[in-house]
Amino acid sequence: MTAVPRAPSLRRALIGWITLGLLVAIVAAAVATYLRARDEANALFDHQLAQVAASVTGMPLAAPRPPAAMPGTDALVVEVWTKDGVDVYLSQPQRPLPPPQELGYHTVATDRGAWRIYSVLAGDQVVQVAQPMALRRELAAGMALSTILPLVAVVPFLAVFVWLAIARGLAPLDRLAAALRRRSSRTLSPLPEAGLPVEVQPVVQALNGLLARLDSALDAQRAFIADAAHELRTPLTAISLQAQLAERAGTEAGRAAALSDLRAGLDRATQLAGQLLTLAREEPGVTDRAFAPVDLAALAAEVIADHIAAAAARRIDLGLTRTQSTAAADSSTGPPVGVDGDAQSLRTLLGNLVANAVRYTPEGGRVDVDVATIDGAATLAVRDSGPGIPEAERARVFDRFYRAPGTAHRPGSGLGLAIVKSIAERHGATITLGPGFPGPDGPGLTVAVRFAPAPLSSTADCS
Repeated sequence: MTAVPRAPSLRRALIGWITLGLLVAIVAAAVATYLRARDEANALFDHQLAQVAASVTGMPLAAPRPPAAMPGTDALVVEVWTKDGVDVYLSQPQRPLPPPQELGYHTVATDRGAWRIYSVLAGDQVVQVAQPMALRRELAAGMALSTILPLVAVVPFLAVFVWLAIARGLAPLDRLAAALRRRSSRTLSPLPEAGLPVEVQPVVQALNGLLARLDSALDAQRAFIADAAHELRTPLTAISLQAQLAERAGTEAGRAAALSDLRAGLDRATQLAGQLLTLAREEPGVTDRAFAPVDLAALAAEVIADHIAAAAARRIDLGLTRTQSTAAADSSTGPPVGVDGDAQSLRTLLGNLVANAVRYTPEGGRVDVDVATIDGAATLAVRDSGPGIPEAERARVFDRFYRAPGTAHRPGSGLGLAIVKSIAERHGATITLGPGFPGPDGPGLTVAVRFAPAPLSSTADCS
């Protein structure tokens, strides 16, 4: 069994980064304090060297040199030389200084470490006052440590404060998580936004948007299931009755008529089940087929070939036209008109439009499939010479299972245009309804599907 990686903790990450930042800041402050203290100590001790040298200048130095065994300190070493280079005085014989090389301040390296020396010419004597640099560093470190120790002592309290502050700051997320855990699949009401921080509100708003979309999708699914059950119940009941009539028929003619009705009922139920499955497959988020370039003219030619027999049986003139943005031509040849899309779904879309047009166009009528490029956008349009759709009904004909008044006697389930709408939305296309070819039964109908402008990179295989 594969181990699930441990999820990162926002609380631990915040505490860790803030604590690390505090430690880095304290270390940087300690280094800066030490450097500052060292500079101040150097300035102070340099001034001290000058003061000691000034106090020694002019003093009688005829006293004998201190004995070599006399213990000395590392604080200061005073040495006096004549202009001739004769050493006349040394405060600590066990720590002799090198002969004067230059006047003023300078640092020299000895076998006892680095020394800071101040040399001054006083009359006919050169006075040198020296101090070990280690003493200065020790004093600077002590000064820095005395400054930093209180900050270090405060670190645990700062860590506790940071932990409490982060816990309080993340409390709205904990409440939000608890509210989500209490939700069920039947409770999709919006989450409350009152009292939430500004940073959390976009997350809650996005979740509320998702909940609203889920609620809408579930309502549509429930309505679809209810409508599907109702629509399937009717043909199945009819099939059961027709089967009983076929069993009870006493004559061959009666049995043949009952079997014909039974076959028609089976065909209607099969068509309805197929359309339900197609609509379910074309729901947003269900189909995962990748888009590819589709040649709409080739697609239209194949769809027309599929329906040419049904059109010919009713003496309907079914054909393909090509229209460009600058001219129109009644031919199936021309530059390719294409979109990036799902060839199988687009074939279903156009097949439903052509099937509806052939079904509702009276015998001897006309149905044209027009493949056009209008203002750089590919357009599929199906025009017929049927009764058309009144403007008051055009907003509802795309609803599932909706049948316009006066069409109940015609075969169909009211799902064809709903499938067309679902496929068009998945392709980012818009659908418009308008008049078609005027005929004796009405103004006709044009259903135009306009795609977003997209260049055709290659001709797709629509088989």
